Formats: sequence, C-alpha cells, structure tokens
Amino acid sequence: MTPPRPSDALLPLKPLVFQVLLTLATDDQHGYAIVQDIARRTAARLRLRPGNLYHALKLMLDAGLIEESDRRPAPDLDDERRRYYRITRFGRRTAAAEAERLQALVADAKAARLFKAPT
Repeated sequence: MTPPRPSDALLPLKPLVFQVLLTLATDDQHGYAIVQDIARRTAARLRLRPGNLYHALKLMLDAGLIEESDRRPAPDLDDERRRYYRITRFGRRTAAAEAERLQALVADAKAARLFKAPT
C-alpha cells in the first residue's frame, strides 16, 4: 500500500486549482456549474474558458485531488453528457493546507500594514 502524500506536496496551488477545490469542497459539480460558482464567488474577477477548466480538471484528476463522481441529479434535471467531479480526501487536505498557507501570508501582509485602514 502506498503511503499517503503529505497535504503540502503540491503547494503552492495555482489559483484556478484552489478555486475548483473550494467549489467541490461543498458538493459534487459538473464543469459548467464549477465555472458558474467560481464566477459568483470571485465577482467574475476570474473568468474561465472551457479549455482552461478541462485542462485543470485533467491535471487535478491525475494528481488525485479530485475524482469523477457517480452521484447524479434526477434524470429530468440532468444532461447525460455531463461529467461530475468530487474532491478526494487528499484534495481536501491539500486545499486546507493551501488555505492555511494563504492565511499566514495575509497575516504577514497585515503586519506589514499593506491593507488600507477602514474608513
């Protein structure tokens, strides 16, 4: 049996990879739903082209961060061509490690007074 990889093995994550993991941390999603969720959460600051998303999904599948999901909505609410994805345990640990890394960076930025004072 292969020992589990450390959760920081792939850090730092590319922003798109982290965003996909954030989306999948709450529920299984298909590609277009992932795009919509990221656009909503980032106030459309991160716009994805389908080719970029599906390339990232393939890399994430290969790295073991996500896997295809067999869970599907009711047939009348689904399109059989859609592929659904879910975060793996390794993906969840990696996303948590990335969040902690980013939190430490923000703390450093605050200590350096790089944030504007509230008005």
